[in-house]
Amino acid sequence: MFAGIDEVDWASMEHAYGPADDVPGLLHGLASADAAERESALDGMYGAVHHQGDVYACTLACIPFLFELVVDPGVQDRGSVVELLTSIGGIDLDEDDLDEDEIEGAANYAMAAAAVTAGAGVFFELIADEDPGVRLAAPLALATLHSHPVRVLALLRERLPVEADDEVRLALVEAAGRVALRHRPLAGQAADWLSRLAAEAYAPGLRLAALAQLARCAPDALPGDVVQVVSGLLRELRSGPARPDPQPVEVPGPEAPVAERTAAPALVGQLRALSAEESVGRSTPWAADLLRTLHVGLDDRVEDRTALLTDQLLSPDPWQRVDAVRMSGGLIRAWRGSYEGLVRLVGVQLADPEQRLAEAASHVLEELFTLAAPAADALADRVAADPGGWVREWASGPPGLGSSVKALARLGDARVLPALAAALERPEVPHDVGFAIGYLGGTAVPLAGALRRRLGEVGLDEGAYDRASPLLAGLTALRAGEAAPEVLRVLRGAPEYRGEWLRSAALRALGSFGPAARCAVPELRTLIRRPGTATATEAAEALWAIDGDADAVLPVLIEGLRTDQVHDCRAAASALGGLGERAAVAAPRLRALLGHDELWLRVDAAIALWEVTGRTGGTVPVLLSAWEKNRHVRVRVAECLVRMGTAGAGTEAAQVLRAELLSVRRHNAMDGGYGSHDTYEDEKLLALCRRALPDTTGKGNTS
Repeated sequence: MFAGIDEVDWASMEHAYGPADDVPGLLHGLASADAAERESALDGMYGAVHHQGDVYACTLACIPFLFELVVDPGVQDRGSVVELLTSIGGIDLDEDDLDEDEIEGAANYAMAAAAVTAGAGVFFELIADEDPGVRLAAPLALATLHSHPVRVLALLRERLPVEADDEVRLALVEAAGRVALRHRPLAGQAADWLSRLAAEAYAPGLRLAALAQLARCAPDALPGDVVQVVSGLLRELRSGPARPDPQPVEVPGPEAPVAERTAAPALVGQLRALSAEESVGRSTPWAADLLRTLHVGLDDRVEDRTALLTDQLLSPDPWQRVDAVRMSGGLIRAWRGSYEGLVRLVGVQLADPEQRLAEAASHVLEELFTLAAPAADALADRVAADPGGWVREWASGPPGLGSSVKALARLGDARVLPALAAALERPEVPHDVGFAIGYLGGTAVPLAGALRRRLGEVGLDEGAYDRASPLLAGLTALRAGEAAPEVLRVLRGAPEYRGEWLRSAALRALGSFGPAARCAVPELRTLIRRPGTATATEAAEALWAIDGDADAVLPVLIEGLRTDQVHDCRAAASALGGLGERAAVAAPRLRALLGHDELWLRVDAAIALWEVTGRTGGTVPVLLSAWEKNRHVRVRVAECLVRMGTAGAGTEAAQVLRAELLSVRRHNAMDGGYGSHDTYEDEKLLALCRRALPDTTGKGNTS
């Protein structure tokens, strides 16, 4: 095996972590009889040679040797090598989206695809291999890599009746969906076969797999009663025999002799262990993946997806409910709709004795903010019943509030106050307590005394920012002017380490206090003597809020517009807008920024220009252009359009707002990722659009 491997100049190549001279050892490791060595080698291949999907020269050089491994029946875990080859050769490139820096990498991807495709004929033989792990990986490899999809689709159909392994049968069906997606002329043929599989008397898992692939490649071919059909299949799956729990594996503890301890598992092994842990107690662990595929295929059919998830959440099987809770979070994050009933059922799971189910529900509700209102009572009950979950400690980093506490606080619910009060008495205050207080408004006023006292106790050393910032955020939210002396102490004594961040937080707090912070005026007047710096701009903004001295702050803010730092220039523009017509003299400089390269600066300058002049003519086109170019700027733009009023902003702005309300997709929804505040930001955008257009309703109306 591996004839010619020593003739390759591996040392002249590189992978993600340096010279590739260790690659021969990894390849030999994949052929090892020792399971741990194979696992470590596979980890090295993914971690270095094929790092995050990258293809290097050494990756290309590995391909012939990887094919040698997959065809040798004496090699164990060949299915993992088939998956590795599929990943190396199966990257789809959109050449229109490549920049100059990606051209060389694109060439490597193209060569990898050509090399693996050239050898893909071996997967025809592997689809009937004695090793079920190989048979599990081979169908997707064929569907992804083989250049004759008609032959692949025919083979998948031929193989299904004779395949005995249930999970391999599901892989054959998934591969048919992949063929249909990659080769659209075959979609109809694949859909006909999948439709028959979904309708005939096959096992419920196979029928569910067929429906999931239909949703991916031919959603119009789904039966009209797909929700009822899938719900029935889930009931059949629940009635099947339960999978026995695996026996626990004894792991040597810290007191075990060094010789008896095993090496730390490779990342691949850790992922396998997590997958195994997730599957414990599930009779059909693959059903969750099928349902996720089905939901992705159903796409914007929000009502159907909501009905299906509602049925899942009513299941007596806690694992089907775990999956439903997680999928409910994904649906709500991406699509606008009416979710009151669904959210209420998610809230019911908070009281379930299965901890993973309750935790999953808590995390989903945390991200829903006001949309979690139907579950408010359930959240309050969980918070009251579990004081131990009010704060979570982490192995690294500061403590944080528990997800149920954050979810209840984000609803502005006063029943969370005991938890927040207790958090403020801990030796180390949770880093997010100030943000939680911000959602409570005046309800949290009773916490102001504790915030002030704890801030007064903060030592002004290198750890000052971490200890003081959550307290300052809480005082800022409450506009607790009585804490001005304590905040002023922090401002004056900020240490060098993270001192700029700490001063910014203190200045925001003082500005929020308004005239109640008059004791800070002398300090602020000193800080504005260095115009053009971020601190001077922030101090000027606070001074205006406290003292209203436009003559003192205007020159500082105008000078702030000259900085080359975009963030600081944006801060100066926003602060000038806060002065209103008193800052009209800054209009020419703000107007000059409307053509800046940085979109966010153009937006802030346009908003400030309108605020200081009251004229919309030159600003609205800038705002609407930014709206189209960057969806994440829409909330900022919509806030300004609300203040302008559609009569002032014009008909084009009104049309843009109406179009937003008619969209079912959340404006910031991303494929393959999301932010914890995405739902909150989108609901805020919808509310702003409705305020600007009070007579308009649309599919986006979710509250």
